[in-house]
Amino acid sequence: MINILYIHWHPNPEIFNIGGFGIRWYGLLFACAFLFGYLILQKIFQREKIPLKVLDRLSLYMLVGTVVGARLGHCLFYEPDYYLANPWEILNIRQGGLASHGAAIGILLALWLFSKKEKKPFSWTVDRMVIVVALSGFFIRLGNLMNSEIYGSVTTVPWAFVFDSVDNLPRHPSQIYESLTYLALFIFLLWLYYKRDVAKKPYLLFGYFLLVCFGFRFCVEFLKDVQVDFEHTMILNMGQWLSIPFILAGIYFIVRSRKTIQK
Repeated sequence: MINILYIHWHPNPEIFNIGGFGIRWYGLLFACAFLFGYLILQKIFQREKIPLKVLDRLSLYMLVGTVVGARLGHCLFYEPDYYLANPWEILNIRQGGLASHGAAIGILLALWLFSKKEKKPFSWTVDRMVIVVALSGFFIRLGNLMNSEIYGSVTTVPWAFVFDSVDNLPRHPSQIYESLTYLALFIFLLWLYYKRDVAKKPYLLFGYFLLVCFGFRFCVEFLKDVQVDFEHTMILNMGQWLSIPFILAGIYFIVRSRKTIQK
């Protein structure tokens, strides 16, 4: 029996539609991620007296790396059979399908190329970018919530959501769990940047980001419904397997940074 106190969640994914062209909550929140990320990085670049034209180039690298990486990650990690048989469908982003692990790989590759092009240390680039990437995770998971997607497993907790467009079962609002965690991580990383001399601690912010972000992602997957059918037969789902290398990398970079401080 459904508890009447459960939150029945049935928002319209579209904010409005004019002439067949619709503006969706997910797209708006995705744009907010880049807008607020740009404004925060603008403050950081001004603080370090770096020309804003460098930030404009960095933003372009980030945008391309995020979208291409997220799309290819979904297609290759979660539905490879379909997309390899129908490769032109990879370009059809409007039908949905973006993977955060793919976005992470795409972003790291884009930042490496940016660092090589601008002749800046890779550590300098990633230690600043992870601040706004954490904030982006907050916005994007809210977008998933508005789309009633990437929801949690069935539960009886009193704060459960009933996603009416999915079924009539109370589920963990895992999108909220993740979004609040990423918001807290953003605040923590921003505090570290302003209150600690990160120039003497290369890769420290990057390491904390990887460990907390993907460590939590690994844990919250136990409360989430599977995204594709083949995950039913897996001990750990795809999101957890993909998180493990990032968690190990986070531990490595934290240890490496602390050794650098000692030296």
